[in-house]
Amino acid sequence: MTGPEHYREAERLIETAADILRPHDEGPCEADRVLAAAQVHATLALAAATALNDAEDGMPQSAYQEWRATAGTKQDRRTT
Repeated sequence: MTGPEHYREAERLIETAADILRPHDEGPCEADRVLAAAQVHATLALAAATALNDAEDGMPQSAYQEWRATAGTKQDRRTT
């Protein structure tokens, strides 16, 4: 998985956890597991972004564009 893919998966899992909790109050344990998985993906996304942005060359343009499309503002997503 790429960093942006981990980021998107973290967002998806957070929404899944919210959906588990919305309809009823009997899903906190499952929601906790989903949120823990979201945290792992968010951490991996951060690690990937950090690793790509090295001190000498910076992030390659193609990687930057993928991150911008994934994690940018809604306006950023429309312009890429």
